[in-house]
Amino acid sequence: MLVATAVLTFNSCIKTKEAQVMLNENIRNLRKAKGISQEELAIKLNVVRQTVSKWEKGLSVPDSSMLVSLAEELDTSVSILLGETIQEECLNKGDLKNISEKLEVINLQFAKQSERKIKTIRYSLILVCVIIAVVFIALATMNSEYLTWDFNNPELAIAGTLLHGFEFLFVRFAPFVFVSSVIGIVLTYRKR
Repeated sequence: MLVATAVLTFNSCIKTKEAQVMLNENIRNLRKAKGISQEELAIKLNVVRQTVSKWEKGLSVPDSSMLVSLAEELDTSVSILLGETIQEECLNKGDLKNISEKLEVINLQFAKQSERKIKTIRYSLILVCVIIAVVFIALATMNSEYLTWDFNNPELAIAGTLLHGFEFLFVRFAPFVFVSSVIGIVLTYRKR
């Protein structure tokens, strides 16, 4: 409720551009326009280069005080970094509060996006485990039936060889993939 109120309050003071640019793209474009590397910007802001990289990739966002420092280093305003044009009458009504509210909304969006990625990874790993289990059951029920085929027939010989090769490789590699998938599933639940 508080976030929705903050967004409504903040949005009432904003004229959105037709193609609003995200914070990460603005940081990257302004840094490149100024001709400095991620490393140089990181040194000026007293952070590591990976932090600047995460900001530019949209994996994290700077906090409000860092956003102000970032705007100063890039010779721009915080509102331009956020991709918005703030009307003149709203400039005096708690700019820092508005900026922190906007960052809170951006952080919530990143958290939701991260949670979706984790769920996608988790469900993909579960699907891999199910497929491996189904193929193991199928191979067990076939009981290497291809070994009794007449290999004088070239088509059966090729099919039998392919089945044997698949079974040979599957039985050796699938357990490692299965265990890795189970570990991945457990780790995705731990990150909650």
